Amino acid sequence: MLIREQLEEREYALLSSSAVKVRESKGRASDEEEDPYRTAFQRDRDRILHTKAFRRLKRKTQVFLAPEGDHYRTRLTHTLEVSQIARTMARALFLNEDLVEAISLGHDLGHTPFGHAGETVLNELYAPGFKHYEQSLRVVDVLEKRHNADGLNLTAEVREGILNHSRGKALIYGQPVPDMTRESLIVSIADAIAYINHDVDDALRAGVINDASLPGDAVRILGSTHSERIGSMVVGVLEGSTDSGIGILSEICGAMRILRDFLYRQVYPCEVIEQEIRKARGMVRDLYLYLLEYPDGVIEERGREDSLDRRTVDFVAGMTDEYAMRLHRQLLLPRQWT
Repeated sequence: MLIREQLEEREYALLSSSAVKVRESKGRASDEEEDPYRTAFQRDRDRILHTKAFRRLKRKTQVFLAPEGDHYRTRLTHTLEVSQIARTMARALFLNEDLVEAISLGHDLGHTPFGHAGETVLNELYAPGFKHYEQSLRVVDVLEKRHNADGLNLTAEVREGILNHSRGKALIYGQPVPDMTRESLIVSIADAIAYINHDVDDALRAGVINDASLPGDAVRILGSTHSERIGSMVVGVLEGSTDSGIGILSEICGAMRILRDFLYRQVYPCEVIEQEIRKARGMVRDLYLYLLEYPDGVIEERGREDSLDRRTVDFVAGMTDEYAMRLHRQLLLPRQWT
């Protein structure tokens, strides 16, 4: 028996009855010969990890744009934190950890430069609209190449998880959640746990808030340190989940809402952050509009029949913060004549 087949058999012995088993996957859009050593979900994880889009995440920032400090989160560190939290919960709940890891590593590949500031601008300017989770799926389906073919040809379960990874908010606020695998839902919750906690941590580091300004009820329930708060939220999910579904203990869920609302009320809209976000929005807007008018030499001609605005959106969304600033300076600011 091949090693892959042994791994597949082991899933039936170890995982919950509600976990996705790789042998029961809905498969890929194009059939492929199986790997002798890795399951399909493990191969998906590896394909995502080796993409150029994944490497660019290290220079795409979260809340504090293009920071000089070494310890502020980037999209890459956020992605790794989501993966760690999601894998911890999946392992404890006997869900498919390989599937969870693949979804986690791929969930933010479509994020724009300058975080949600860039996403907002492209959504306003591009007529069909722009959502980073849809762009993440487009990255793995179309934009990344493997063996000179478009897309990574990932399994249906990984693709579903990437597309639906922004559903954690719905569970926290008691809103309806669409039908999806438990592994997808775990990644959604892990995404929320990660950004709620690291955005508080980064805001404290930046001096935007201090420990005394954190909501007292949330601190009392979740803890006074970064690690305590993450631990409380993870335990809240593990103890709030049952055989019938994934949930969060009501007290923990309420504290998560309080802390998330605090971020949206006191941190994200604060002037020191907002003034930089205004600049970033202007930069992304300028680049998009300029490249639509003057695409030659910058926007590559692809073999597909994509429109110029679609190709421009793909190009701008794929930029890192630093590249966007450098290209903006090169294309839109006058240079001293020499």
